[in-house]
Amino acid sequence: MIAAHLPVLLVVVPLICAPICMLVRHRDWSWSVALFGSWAAFAMSWMLLQQVLASGIISYELGNWSAPFGIEYRVDLVNAYVLLIVSAIGAVVIPFARESVKAEFGTNRVYFFYTSYLLCLTGLLGVTITGDAFNLFVFLEISSLSSYVLIALGRDRRALMASYQYLVMGTIGATFIVIGIGLLYAETGTLNMVDLADRLANRPSSRTIGAAFGFLVVGISLKLALFPLHLWLPNAYTYAPSMVSAFLAATATKVAIYVLLRFLFSVFNVKLSFGVMPLDAFLLVLSVIAMFAGSAVAIFQKNLKRMLAYSSVAQIGYMVLGISFANVNGLTACIVHLFNHALMKGGMFLALGCIFYRVASVNLDDMAGMGRRMPLTMAAFLVGGLGLIGVPLTVGFISKWYLVLGAIDRGWWPVAVLVLLSSLLAVVYVWRVVEVAYLRPAPEGAAPVEEVPPAMMIPTWLLIGASVYFGLDTELSVGVANQAAMQLLGVGG
Repeated sequence: MIAAHLPVLLVVVPLICAPICMLVRHRDWSWSVALFGSWAAFAMSWMLLQQVLASGIISYELGNWSAPFGIEYRVDLVNAYVLLIVSAIGAVVIPFARESVKAEFGTNRVYFFYTSYLLCLTGLLGVTITGDAFNLFVFLEISSLSSYVLIALGRDRRALMASYQYLVMGTIGATFIVIGIGLLYAETGTLNMVDLADRLANRPSSRTIGAAFGFLVVGISLKLALFPLHLWLPNAYTYAPSMVSAFLAATATKVAIYVLLRFLFSVFNVKLSFGVMPLDAFLLVLSVIAMFAGSAVAIFQKNLKRMLAYSSVAQIGYMVLGISFANVNGLTACIVHLFNHALMKGGMFLALGCIFYRVASVNLDDMAGMGRRMPLTMAAFLVGGLGLIGVPLTVGFISKWYLVLGAIDRGWWPVAVLVLLSSLLAVVYVWRVVEVAYLRPAPEGAAPVEEVPPAMMIPTWLLIGASVYFGLDTELSVGVANQAAMQLLGVGG
């Protein structure tokens, strides 16, 4: 019986755990509740993916109100894959959080932190699983509001300004999204996304549909930090607590990419998105600029969290580039890079969290000799960096391989060359860290530094190890992503 209710339990369990954290209040108890909610969500996401692979799309009607009159939770390969990514990252970072949050946030009222985290997780899972457009907006706001709180909890006072900047830009994006959804409702009289797709497919394009399309694309682009709408992201990732930076970098923008995929390919369909609206050329230009601009700015950063933040702008460019190809290989590259980038960037942010835990700094100048002082931590950072470059045997290589294939399928050879050239910029900013950490001696009289406790090291290496494992065994990552891409495009397997 429980298996039949997994779609709603996936959202309800972490949602119920959030106020429980407030009630128990004690630091270890509230962390235990957050740990249970995160791992329960991960287990349920895994079971849902297996169900979808075995028996196809799952439709769950809330309150026994049949769609499109009631809210429907609809799970197909695309969002089952994203649900697994989000819940897996949550399950890995929450053990890391116990010591990290204690060091950066303190123990006073720490239950607020875990409550906000669980609300953010609930919102991200809800956005991904719902089949109702307005319900999607509600969950998006739940995740966004809790994200603003989590970022503001950083120990640097600039975290407050970063949170405020994110709030302003996030609110603008959310306003655009709700206007787009409202216009679609005015035109079609429905909010169910499957019903929306059917009704839009059977009516000619109109100014209302075009305006809705524009509002949604711009609003979602703000949420996913597509160049040049990325200005909130660097400060948010830089000044947030280490665990929050890792969690948001690995999940929030990935869910926003999923929302863009859902509207472009499921609600509006390929013919409208890339035929009537020439979105492919528009996204192609912005994504290529993001690939180069993000990496170029990352090269000059002294703060390593800011360096990784600008790197994320470039990596988002790779994902959007895959969308612009509008073919199976391009979409496979986009979807598999959601998975791969979550592993690499989540692991690298956790590695920086380990360094911050010991030396209270993530500035490049303070990394001198760190390769010998914290060898396991710096090795994790280095392996993640190799993935960002796209070195063979890492997940980054798999993503770029499919991007090149997608470009060739469209006959866009120059774009395939640009993908390879942009990787050279990643070599530069990763090498800067390697040079300081491994080739520069530690300062004279520097205090000895120990590795972090296993509770922090194991989650870091789980993500980094997975970024190597899935570079070798792609049956789950690429296999499911390829099937999901074909499902979005409506082509046979």
